[in-house]
Amino acid sequence: MNLKTAAKVTVVAGASLLFLAACGSKSNSSSTSSKQTATITESAELPTMDLSKSTDVVSSNMLNNTNEGLYRLGKDSKITPGIAKSTTVSKDGKTYTFTLRKNAKWSNGEKVTAKDFVYGWQRTVNPKTASQYAYLYSGIKNADQIVAGKKPVSTLGIKADGDYKLTVTLDKPISYFKKLMGFVNFFPQNEKAVKQYGSKYGTTSSAMVYNGPYKMTGWKGTNLTWTLQKNKDYWDAKNVKMSSLKFQVVKDASTGLNLFNSNKVDDITLSGTQVKSYKNNKNFIARKSASTFYVEFNQNDSNKALAKAFKNKKIRQALSMAISRKQFVNDVLADGSTAAKGYVSSDLAKSPTNKKDFADDAYVASGVEYNMTKARKLLNEGLKEVGESSLNIKLLSDDTDGGKKSTEYLQGQWQKLSSKIKVTNQNVPFKTRLQRSQNGDFDTVISAWNADFTDPISFLSLFTSDNSYNNGRYNSAAYDTAVNNAEGKDANDTTTRWNDMVTAEKQLMTDQGIAPIYQKTEAHLMRTNLKGIIYNTAGSQYNYKYMYVK
Repeated sequence: MNLKTAAKVTVVAGASLLFLAACGSKSNSSSTSSKQTATITESAELPTMDLSKSTDVVSSNMLNNTNEGLYRLGKDSKITPGIAKSTTVSKDGKTYTFTLRKNAKWSNGEKVTAKDFVYGWQRTVNPKTASQYAYLYSGIKNADQIVAGKKPVSTLGIKADGDYKLTVTLDKPISYFKKLMGFVNFFPQNEKAVKQYGSKYGTTSSAMVYNGPYKMTGWKGTNLTWTLQKNKDYWDAKNVKMSSLKFQVVKDASTGLNLFNSNKVDDITLSGTQVKSYKNNKNFIARKSASTFYVEFNQNDSNKALAKAFKNKKIRQALSMAISRKQFVNDVLADGSTAAKGYVSSDLAKSPTNKKDFADDAYVASGVEYNMTKARKLLNEGLKEVGESSLNIKLLSDDTDGGKKSTEYLQGQWQKLSSKIKVTNQNVPFKTRLQRSQNGDFDTVISAWNADFTDPISFLSLFTSDNSYNNGRYNSAAYDTAVNNAEGKDANDTTTRWNDMVTAEKQLMTDQGIAPIYQKTEAHLMRTNLKGIIYNTAGSQYNYKYMYVK
């Protein structure tokens, strides 16, 4: 899912994770504070609470804690009980039958039933909804044809047998299907609420209903504060300890630090400069994520000269080779982030044969090489090939502290590459950047992707030629074939599927379809008495269900 360029992260201390593993969901009430509230900062605004239209980490984390699907992701992305009480899978792996619990309710008082899953899924794949995540339903019976407008939504492979039995039929086995069921875009939706609020559904906290551990209040669509209140009607409310969680958007790291030191907030993101001063503080925590930040070149730019330039491989390579990734992460970010080895993040998945990390198995040195001399040669050759003498490039990113550092660094490197290049930075609110990226309204943009589940395909499927997230319109038949094989004819052959994905990554990097920059690690100050937060590197990262204040 989309990341902001200085994503909020809170983490759980190892001791509390062990506690959860040993005791399930229970905390020691005798050691908890009577004040079960906390204030957490976000570095970017909340874009939406619409389950079909959510594409980013802020929305996903809020939806994951206010709503619930068939499963809830626990520690290390393990499946834990959600609305589904039990599951059976057919021998051919193509039919899943879920038995739903009968005590789950929506905040409008209605029961959560199998029909809510049918409605929510059909709404997401409906072309009229224009969900960017509709492609994730590929493999569920008829989903591809429905998304393409060739079959009605009623033919989707999901069926309600009464209120509490749900059957899902797949076109082919999907090895990561259960993990998808813990992802917010597969959660149920209450048809009555969606129709009641119409176009305003999910645009404010009051134009939404909830079936999860918390209910949201105080979000009016554009303001920078909101609250998650304990949902007393949640089926497992007895294990939710927090009475409320307040969220406050703070885009400036210095302001955040002042708020933390004056005890006005309990969790902040540190800048690289602050990390140097606070890395030995008892509240300091660093957390690596399955995310990669990268530059997209708009090959369908409305500026025809730039569109032609970005279709030239040598120009894309030149701009990538002008970026010293090590210098950027060590001297500019300085927050523990690491130089990208490629597009798919490190430590996400290992080879089924040699156990090699995917990022190492698919490594293409030229894709992340820093070589200014070679870059200048490629730039001059590329400009000559496209018949241009100079390039005036706009570089789009967020208006966060991290976003501004990123654009300032790339602007300097690209202008150092050649006097023929002029770069204008455009730092805009997170929500605006997402919208402009989706609309293709940019020359170059710093994008970021966090894996939705622990499989390389969660990254690789984005850059097929027809994917809605392929904002720069990279187009490679060889890449498309490799990804389609991994998700199609080779889906049941673990080794061949792995090799397909390695082939795709190498093709993308050899083409320099994008320019990977870094893998995110966030440094935080979080009060040590906040316990029980479950953090996962992929998917909806934060599960606050078992959080408590000690």
